Amino acid sequence: MEHSVKINSSDLMQMEDKYGAHNYHPLPVVLAKGDGVFVWDVEGKRYYDFLSAYSAVNQGHCHPRIINALKEQSEILTLTSRAFYNDQLGPYEKYVTEYFAYDKVLPINSGVEAVETALKLCRKWAYEKKGVAENQAKIVFASGNFHGRTMAVISASVDPDSRKGFGPYMPGYIIIPYNDLSALEEALQDETVSGFIVEPIQGEAGVVVPDEGYLKNAYDLCKKHNALFIADEVQTGIARTGKLLATCGNCSCTNGCENKPEVKPDILVLGKALSGGVFPVSAVLADDDIMLCIKPGEHGSTFGGNPLACAVAIAALEVVKDEKLAENAERLGTIFRERMQRLVDTTNIVRLVRGKGLLNAIEINDTEDSKTAWNMCLKMRDNGLLAKPTHGNKIRFAPPLVMTEEQIHECCDIIEKSIKEFEV
Repeated sequence: MEHSVKINSSDLMQMEDKYGAHNYHPLPVVLAKGDGVFVWDVEGKRYYDFLSAYSAVNQGHCHPRIINALKEQSEILTLTSRAFYNDQLGPYEKYVTEYFAYDKVLPINSGVEAVETALKLCRKWAYEKKGVAENQAKIVFASGNFHGRTMAVISASVDPDSRKGFGPYMPGYIIIPYNDLSALEEALQDETVSGFIVEPIQGEAGVVVPDEGYLKNAYDLCKKHNALFIADEVQTGIARTGKLLATCGNCSCTNGCENKPEVKPDILVLGKALSGGVFPVSAVLADDDIMLCIKPGEHGSTFGGNPLACAVAIAALEVVKDEKLAENAERLGTIFRERMQRLVDTTNIVRLVRGKGLLNAIEINDTEDSKTAWNMCLKMRDNGLLAKPTHGNKIRFAPPLVMTEEQIHECCDIIEKSIKEFEV
């Protein structure tokens, strides 16, 4: 009998390097299994996952309820396209619109597809409802944004890695500083501006949290100038920041929109944890006055709203509600930032900690082009925790929301031990 030879991490990394495009620079660890807050490499070493696939696995790796929904539906019907109705889409649309308190949902697949859909919807609304002349509608973006990597989205980016070498860029965009209400008000003076799209917290930029009241005041300015407020909550949504949505502000809701939130985006963009990370599912939500501007044939997706995605998304949202993941993120996030603040206060290597819920980052006392943060992440990997730098000298921490208090303290011990080895 011929015995199969298990390929080791080094061989697998070399295989990716040889046969795959070089558009990523992963941390050198090859993962083969995930369960809850843990992942294992091909050699069997266990790690705490402190990235959660960029907040896609808020419910933890391979959550049994979500996996069961995936298995059950996969044996019945997976894809029909939207050429026909299917028996899963209507119930999902009812569930998700009631969950987030919107009239309509447009189901799609990836986060960036949902962002593009929101931009198209905003422009269509501008022409049909606001009365902007054809091809004149403008959309305002916040500098430092990361909405994905399609052509329309990188046209609004100021990150040279995302942008350089891919022009010419999409016209009709205005880029203003993030967290700057005066700049937004000035941009909104232009009557052809149809909307403002913003991440409530800029995750890829290093978990940049705006001033208290920024989102509410930005929303009010959009209302004043008849422009749509579009929230990209692909990363911050689905309980990550201690609320169901980061735009909820001081709203008491954590498990479904039971009250009127402080800010209700005109267009809400969701993805990532909408499926618990087991299947590509994203969504654009809006009320009828906006959503019904798009007519049959004007936008669509073969896989958008497929039966498998619908079953998975309902299960994923039920887990968030039933397991009170927003409350857990709020409580554990406070503990995490308190522990990280000790590093700021007692070492000469960590400059600051910031975040909300379980979306946090530390900033290293070093330049953005230094390798310190990367080397720290390698040391954390050696000590059993996986995280990744962003923008050079910042390390983002975003574990699954199913983490326990005992586990968060153990993880803080690992982070503290790893970072202290870099003290000067």
